[in-house]
Amino acid sequence: MRSATAGALIVLALAGWLWLGGLLPGIWQQTPLVEHLLWPHLYLVAVSGGIAIVIGISAGIVLSRPRFRAHADAAMQAINIGNTVPTLAVLALAMSVLGIGSTAAIVALAAHSILPIARNTFAGIIAVPPALTEAAAGMGMTEGQILRRVEIPNALPAILAGVRTAMVINAGTAPLAFLIGGGGLGELIFAGIDLFDPAMMLAGAIPSSLLAIGLGSLVGWLAKRTTPRGIAFARA
Repeated sequence: MRSATAGALIVLALAGWLWLGGLLPGIWQQTPLVEHLLWPHLYLVAVSGGIAIVIGISAGIVLSRPRFRAHADAAMQAINIGNTVPTLAVLALAMSVLGIGSTAAIVALAAHSILPIARNTFAGIIAVPPALTEAAAGMGMTEGQILRRVEIPNALPAILAGVRTAMVINAGTAPLAFLIGGGGLGELIFAGIDLFDPAMMLAGAIPSSLLAIGLGSLVGWLAKRTTPRGIAFARA
């Protein structure tokens, strides 16, 4: 309740500051263009985020298997290339291979978002107490059943924490996709910078920021709703 009230006060204070500064009317004038660019922006975030989630969780699960754990550090270092290399360099590399357009932008954004998901999935699964997996094996469960019924449910909070971090990174980086022809709200941001038009720049920056915050909050809410009660009680 307090956080919601604080958030509302911040929004009201920001709106008042924009209005007094004469920026709010200028931002409002950009509404048709924002509506036009929002859907391509959401498409970039949704597709690249979905690809990152699938690859990240799959990689984390595979690396958590006993026969692959010895190679986990090397694999994580390889995945980490997408984060250690500057975002603009990743975008430029994707553009040089795939050309200008949304495909290159999606690949670059996905590569930039995989690491937190893979790392948290791996860490969450290997942190499951051995007593639980041994008890499940003693009950006659196969390796696949142990993974689905024991390891993943216990690792779910860590996995979703990685997804939350990755989606915030993804949404925050998506405006840069405009630089390689990916479209989206970055068009407004960079046009505002080029034209020295703060209202145009904020018209693209504010929705982009709200999208990142909203995705983080949504995944956090899903984490609370999907974590089994017994696991949530034990963690508490």
